[in-house]
Amino acid sequence: MAGLSQVDRNLANALVLGVLRWEIALDARIKPLLQRPEMKLAQPIELALRLGAFQLLYMDRIPAHAALSESVELVRAAGQEHAAGMVNAVLRALTRLAPVRKPLFETTAAVAERLGHPGWLVERWVANYGRAAAVAICEYDQFLTVTATVFRDNFTVPTLMDDGSRLVAETAAVTVDSPRRIWDCCAAPGGKTLVLAIRHPEAEVLATDVSPRRLKALVERLGKELPGREIRTLEADASALPVEEGEFDLILCDVPCSGTGTLARNPEIRHHLRPSDLGRQAERQRALLAGALKRLAPRGRLVYSTCSLEPEENERVVEAVLAEASGVGLVPVDSAVEKLRERGALDSGVDLAACLRDGYLRTLPGANFPGDGFFAAVFERS
Repeated sequence: MAGLSQVDRNLANALVLGVLRWEIALDARIKPLLQRPEMKLAQPIELALRLGAFQLLYMDRIPAHAALSESVELVRAAGQEHAAGMVNAVLRALTRLAPVRKPLFETTAAVAERLGHPGWLVERWVANYGRAAAVAICEYDQFLTVTATVFRDNFTVPTLMDDGSRLVAETAAVTVDSPRRIWDCCAAPGGKTLVLAIRHPEAEVLATDVSPRRLKALVERLGKELPGREIRTLEADASALPVEEGEFDLILCDVPCSGTGTLARNPEIRHHLRPSDLGRQAERQRALLAGALKRLAPRGRLVYSTCSLEPEENERVVEAVLAEASGVGLVPVDSAVEKLRERGALDSGVDLAACLRDGYLRTLPGANFPGDGFFAAVFERS
């Protein structure tokens, strides 16, 4: 998009994210209009239909004739001249269909289709959090309607962060008073590292990541957004940190995960994630958490967190590691959240009680929280 104006870049971004968000719903509208719905279309044709349908159904500012002509030109430019007439006919037929309306009763499968989510994922959310919460999560993912902010205006950090991500970082920062040594063990892209370094200016901070590329970007971000603050970085696997690095009073273990709590900002995840991926993620997460806990100093605390809504990556990981670890236990997150409130960090109009359950922090986008979905648990070494 280098040669585009800012207006055209914004439009291109809106089209890409919009099609990714609504792809499942778009396909459900397009396929019945095809002569052979079961037949797999060539990718350029499929993309042209989705782009045209998205503009017709979800973008009021683009005239129908413009969406139609551009879609037809796309297939022609892709060397699919034979499909131009079909694309034109399907999109014209789409303009004549009645709008999709929310019925009085919907099956879970219908909710998933209407709101552009994989059916298996919505079924999990209904089972784990209830139907109302599952629908609210889907609606948030599609419309990203933030109605409130968690943090007070005067409690700022020099970085842009979703409130869910920042809540985890701020919670971690208050779990230990005046820590001498802090380790952010899966640190990239660095937002949480910044929060920890700001809240504890006297502490030695180590930020590690297993990816050289992501670590380089983290170093650049830290230098730009917090110049003058010494933060040591190291390319390392959190499950096997070099012994000479010693122990830490505070550890943030924000592990890689499925990212199902961030579908509003990362809509592409829903299209490649499979149920079997959760078990593979959990295996790696258990290794990272177990390795990080070995570096926790006596009376130190570790915050384990993910941006996943799935219990396999959260509660089940915590339970599995606790069953094998010695000398560590859980501390309810509630006290850390209360500390944030006492210190004037949280907006007085935001109630986080619904995000605290069984000693864990669990934010559900659009259901109990105006931001991304996160999980957090606090460990303490005796």
